[in-house]
Amino acid sequence: MAESTVGSDKALGIGLILSVFAVIGAIVMYGGPTQLSKAWGFALALVAAMLGVIAFQALE
Repeated sequence: MAESTVGSDKALGIGLILSVFAVIGAIVMYGGPTQLSKAWGFALALVAAMLGVIAFQALE
């Protein structure tokens, strides 16, 4: 019998979802009506981008 392993694309999926959140955060940062909403958009973009990179590397 041949044994084979199947790779998982979990890192790719999680990384892409977090990349979408980073883009949404950047849009909010650019188009937010108040300084506070722009700050929250920046925070979302930064955290989502950081977690996306971690997901690509940790779940490889």
